[in-house]
Amino acid sequence: MDYLEVCFCIEPFKEEYTELLIAQISEMPFDSFVIENSCLKAYIPKESFSDSLLEEALSSVDYSSLFKLDVTCNSIEHQNWNAIWESSFNPIVVSKRCTIKAGFHKNLPKTKYNITIDPKMAFGTGHHQTTHLMIESMLSIDFSEKKVLDMGCGTGILAMLAAKMGAKSPVEAVDIDPIAVDSTIENSRRNRVSHLIDAKIGDVSIIHERSFDIILANINRNIILADIESYYSSLNSGGLLLLSGFYDMDIPYIVKAAEKYSLRLLSTGSKDNWVSILFKKD
Repeated sequence: MDYLEVCFCIEPFKEEYTELLIAQISEMPFDSFVIENSCLKAYIPKESFSDSLLEEALSSVDYSSLFKLDVTCNSIEHQNWNAIWESSFNPIVVSKRCTIKAGFHKNLPKTKYNITIDPKMAFGTGHHQTTHLMIESMLSIDFSEKKVLDMGCGTGILAMLAAKMGAKSPVEAVDIDPIAVDSTIENSRRNRVSHLIDAKIGDVSIIHERSFDIILANINRNIILADIESYYSSLNSGGLLLLSGFYDMDIPYIVKAAEKYSLRLLSTGSKDNWVSILFKKD
């Protein structure tokens, strides 16, 4: 699958302006975002990109009084991704208890949980903060014999960690992207937990009439707001909903939506303006 790199150059540059832009274009299926040289770079499958949708999203709010924006698009061929990913992906060590690394990383400190990933695509490294936040929260949760869903599983990191932490088999991993599901399957084999994980292509409709003790969703604000009712319906009483993939400025929207379904806020985490929120269904 070929991707487009959509480059938003901001003048004058401020990090909070990139957050405004991400919120504005978040309804488009961008996979990841990277800030580089006073620009926000957003990555999207070429077949999913639309000039008219981008123009409509950018025109929904006028920020001309704050900054000047220049937008360019560059094609990125699939075969270049792995080399780009290897040069940009750094291992993640969370709370000295969990290491997420690639196969080419060597001589890392040993932790209780070690997960090796080799994604099929390069991009996603901009989401390391949310991955870190999700893992950090997961390490404080008892997964023993809990029925777990990883919604928007990506490379399968969270599903694999849940399996290694004793979740009831199988941990269900769901993503709309076939490449992500293939990556989860391959990574679960690599980590010898393939028999503990069931990875499927689909959206939130796949979990209707299903029940879980813990739902993990590291996606984005708009998808979470659209799907939170389904998460609530699929949570068992006393179940936990752990969310990330959004900024601290999005917390009021997420909390307000959760309160409609009597989901009680237990804790929040933050890292570089990204946040995670843990809710409980009473």
